[in-house]
Amino acid sequence: MTTGHFSEPIVELRTTFGDRVEAEACAARLVSERLAACVQIEGPVRSTYRWRGNVEHAEEFRCVCKTSVERADACAVALVRGHAYELPELIRVVVGAAPAYAAWVRESVAGD
Repeated sequence: MTTGHFSEPIVELRTTFGDRVEAEACAARLVSERLAACVQIEGPVRSTYRWRGNVEHAEEFRCVCKTSVERADACAVALVRGHAYELPELIRVVVGAAPAYAAWVRESVAGD
């Protein structure tokens, strides 16, 4: 395939949660509120990070949320709202998607 097949932009918002139940609840909320077309939950993953001067280790569950460019900000606000972490990871990546997939993402978050 040439790069032209992946020319439609969508947004991936990435975050982590401390347990699977919280990750699944957030995923269900984002999809039901039409803020994300799809949320993939990966894990557990092992994270090592510096927090308040200490090196910490934690088991986490990574969520990758697929949304439209237009809905990305609202999705990000909803991700952070109610997150158990004091400082949740929130990474936004604009990616090129196949036109049909990008159209599905946009339709899924567009509302009725």
